[in-house]
Amino acid sequence: MGPVYHWNEFADRDALASALASTVAGRLAQAISQRGNALLAVSGGTTPARFFAALSETDIAWDRVTVALVDERFVPQSSPRSNAALVKENLLQGRAAAAHFVPLFRSGETPEEAAADSDEALRRLGLPFDVLMLGMGADGHTASLFPDAQGLERLLDPSAPRIVMPVYAESAGEPRLTLTLAEIVRARFVGLHIEGAEKRSVFERIITAGERKPIRAVIDALREPIELFWAP
Repeated sequence: MGPVYHWNEFADRDALASALASTVAGRLAQAISQRGNALLAVSGGTTPARFFAALSETDIAWDRVTVALVDERFVPQSSPRSNAALVKENLLQGRAAAAHFVPLFRSGETPEEAAADSDEALRRLGLPFDVLMLGMGADGHTASLFPDAQGLERLLDPSAPRIVMPVYAESAGEPRLTLTLAEIVRARFVGLHIEGAEKRSVFERIITAGERKPIRAVIDALREPIELFWAP
């Protein structure tokens, strides 16, 4: 087997954000040139804000870009834990304010109902995603594919028919909505953005020891090596 990832290392987090923004913008511009529009899926958490800010100022046809979430906590956008709020405050600004946005959380619905409606909404976009950016937790989760998630085998099924599913995991806190592994690995470009010594150690341990964590399941299911972006 060949390498399961390409390691892209940067001296600091600003340099990483700039390089990653350039890479993603280039991929989106290429998709727009080839197909007239581009689909971008991004992850939340604390890591991507600097990258989002850099990406928002790239000079591409943002009115032809649709942004969606890889996963979401089942909370409204008024919550500080909302990934949609993070994206709107950091990415959908400046030039990128012209992009279209498809949230996962839906007020007044159960997680199951929201997952079904989001599944339908994403299908109408004409998937697969041109660019899909993942993060990783210290427990080896990615998206909202948690090691202790109920029904994890369904979430990680590479032939699963669903695009979006609800997630219940004690370690996640509130319920979540997530893209399934099957849809994640269909993306034309998949990147992994991690920062800090702890995340690097976790990733290297999972790869070298073959730990069956969700991030490893995703990497193993990809058709091409994942592009990993890291800074201390």
